[in-house]
Amino acid sequence: MKVWEKELFGRKLRLEYGKVAKQSLGSVVLTYNQSTILVTADAEEEPVKGGDFFPLTVEFQEKFYAVGKIPGGFIKREGKPSDEAILAARLIDRPIRPLFPENFYNEVQVIVTVFSMLGDDSIETWGITGASLALNLSPIPFNGLVAGVRIGYVDGRFIVFPTQEELKRSKMDIVVAGTKEALTMVEGEALEVSEEEMVKALMFAQDAIKEIITFEEEILSDFNVEKWEIEEERVPKEFIEDYLSLIDELELKNALLTQGKKNRDKAIAKYKEDVKSKFEEEFLDKWGESFYAEKFSFLNKAFEDKLQKTMRALIINENRRVDGRGVDDIREISCEVGLIPRVHGSGLFTRGETQSLAVVTLGAPMDVQLVDTIFSDEEKRFMLHYNFPPFSTGEVKRLRGVSRREIGHGHLAERAHKNLIPSDMEFPYTIRVVSEILESNGSSSMASVCSASLALMDAGVPIKKHVAGIAMGLVFEEDRFVILTDILGMEDHLGDMDFKVAGTREGITAFQMDVKTNKIDESVLKIALEKAKIGRLKILDLMYKTIAEPRKELASEVPIIKVINIPVSKIGEVIGPSGRVIKEISEIYDVEIYIEPDGRVKVNGRNLEKVNGAVKYIKDMTEEVESGKIFEGTVKRVENYGIFVEVLPGKVGMLHKSNLKDKLDTFKIGDKVKVEVLSVEEQGKFQLKQLKEE
Repeated sequence: MKVWEKELFGRKLRLEYGKVAKQSLGSVVLTYNQSTILVTADAEEEPVKGGDFFPLTVEFQEKFYAVGKIPGGFIKREGKPSDEAILAARLIDRPIRPLFPENFYNEVQVIVTVFSMLGDDSIETWGITGASLALNLSPIPFNGLVAGVRIGYVDGRFIVFPTQEELKRSKMDIVVAGTKEALTMVEGEALEVSEEEMVKALMFAQDAIKEIITFEEEILSDFNVEKWEIEEERVPKEFIEDYLSLIDELELKNALLTQGKKNRDKAIAKYKEDVKSKFEEEFLDKWGESFYAEKFSFLNKAFEDKLQKTMRALIINENRRVDGRGVDDIREISCEVGLIPRVHGSGLFTRGETQSLAVVTLGAPMDVQLVDTIFSDEEKRFMLHYNFPPFSTGEVKRLRGVSRREIGHGHLAERAHKNLIPSDMEFPYTIRVVSEILESNGSSSMASVCSASLALMDAGVPIKKHVAGIAMGLVFEEDRFVILTDILGMEDHLGDMDFKVAGTREGITAFQMDVKTNKIDESVLKIALEKAKIGRLKILDLMYKTIAEPRKELASEVPIIKVINIPVSKIGEVIGPSGRVIKEISEIYDVEIYIEPDGRVKVNGRNLEKVNGAVKYIKDMTEEVESGKIFEGTVKRVENYGIFVEVLPGKVGMLHKSNLKDKLDTFKIGDKVKVEVLSVEEQGKFQLKQLKEE
C-alpha cells in the first residue's frame, strides 16, 4: 500500500494505492478534505471485433450513506443513476476520452464510487483526476495526464474549489479540465460575466490544473507500468494508395459542397460507392476477393480521412464551408411564438437545419421537483427538459428512455436560464420548459436555449432579458487556425473544437467546451469568445424583434395563484387541529392552499372568484380585532341582554342592547349588522356598538 498527501487549495488531498479493489487493473482511493471516492479502471484484453468506435463507459455511483442519508421511496437502496450522477459521469468522460490511442477499440470501464461527500469538496470534479491516475496506474493504453478543477468568482477574485457558501455569492460556477499543455473541457454557468472575465477564469484554472498534474507526476514516478501493446491491424501501404488514387479531389469537393444535409450525405455516399465500384473494377484481381472483403474497413477509414482533410482544406485555404457560408456567417434564422393552442407558452426557433420547439407549462407550488440525491435535497421549481427523437435526423430508431446526451444538453440549456428566472416571491409558479428537437444539424442545445427564451416570454413569465446560445468550432492546421461561427454537425465531427456559449446582451450565462487538440491557448480563446459574442448579439436582435418582453397576461389555461402574507403566529389557526380548517377552506372554495414557514400563503385554483373568496377568508380569519375597527358582522346569537356578532371567521363579540341603534327584538340569527369595536379585553373578548347604515 502506498499513500501520498499534499495540501492543495487550502485543503488536504490524500491518495491511496494498493489497499482496496486490488483485482481492478487500476484503482485509487482519493480523499479531498472530508470527501472520499474509489476510482477503478478496467478493460477487456481483446478489442471489439470489427469495432469502429471506442467503447468507453464512465459510471458515477452515488451512495446515500456518503452523506448520511437513507434513499427515499419504497425501495430503500440506490436504483438507477440520478440526473446529477449522469452529469457527473459525463463530466469525467469528456476530458479522458480524447486521451486514449486512436486505434484502441478495447472495451474500457471507469467507475467512480462515492464513499463520503461534503458539498464543499466538489468530489465529482476530483473524479477527473482520480480517473487519470487509475488509468495511468493500469496497463490500459492512455496518453497523458489530465485533471479537473471547479472555479468560482467572488468579489472580483477567482477561487479554486469554492465552498457552497462562496458559490452562493459567486458570479461563476465552472468545471475546467485539461492537461499541462492545454484545456480540454469546460462546463458551467455564470451571472452574465464578460468574455474577458471568462478568459481570465480559464487561464486561472489552467494554472490550478498544472499544480494537480505535477502531483500526479510525483505519484506515477514511483511506478513503472507496462502498458498493453495495441495490436494494430495493418495492410500494405499500396492497398490504401491504390484506393486513394481513384478519389478525384474536385469531385469529392463538389460532393462536400452539395447544399442541404440530406442531399450532401447522399452525394458523399454516392461518390464513395462510385470509388468502391472503380476499385473493384481496377484492383480486385490484384488484391483478391477474400483480402478485399476482410480489409475493406481500412478503405472506409481512408475515405473518411480524405473527406476530413478536404473539408478542413476548404476552410483553411479557401475560407469556404460545406454549406457555402463564410466562417463568420450564421445560418438563416426564424423565430415564432404562440404556435400551439391551449399550452401556456410556446416558441419555435429555427437556425438552418436545426429546429427546436419549446413548450412552457406553469404549475402550482406542489408541482416542484423533489430532488433527493447525494448532491442536494431540495425542491426544484424551474426545469428544462430536452428531447432528441430519431426523426430529427431522419433516422429510424427505437424510442427508449432518456439518453445521457439528452440529459446533458437539457442541463446546459437549463443552466443558461436558471439565474434569470424570477424568484418564487415575484412569480409563484413552478416552471417547466420542454425542448422538442424537430430537426438537427448542429447545436440543438443552443437552439433549445433560444426557443426556451421565446417560449418563456410567450407564457408571460416575467424574465427581464432574452438568452441566446451559439456553437463555435475550430480548425487547426499547423500554425494556422480558423474559428467557425454556428457550426454544422459535420464541422463538429471533423473539427477540433465544440465551443458553446449562451448569454444575454450583457454577458455569458452558460458555457461548454470540448477540445480535440492541445493547441488552445489564451489568444485562441479570446478570438473564439469575441466571435461568439458577435453571433449571440445578432441572434438576440432577431429574438427581440419576435417578442420584446413577456406577455402581460397569462394564458387562460394557466392555474390562478394568489399570494398573501399572514403573521407566523396565525399559521396554526389557518391549518387548524389535524389540518381541519385548511381542508374545509380548500373544499368550500375548490382550491389548494400552501403555507410557507415565513407566513406566505399561496392559494391555487381554476376559478378566479373562488380563489379570491379563499384569499378573503384567510385574510379575515388572521386579521386582528382592534378598538376602533369597523366591520359588517353576522348575528350568531340573540339574548335578552344583547346580541353576539361574528365580525371575522371564528371571532364573535358582544353587542350589548345599550349600544344598539335598533330595537333588540328586530334582530334574528343571520342578519348583517354594521358595528365598531369599542374595546378588547386581555382574554380576546371584545365589545361592540352598532353603527347606523348611511
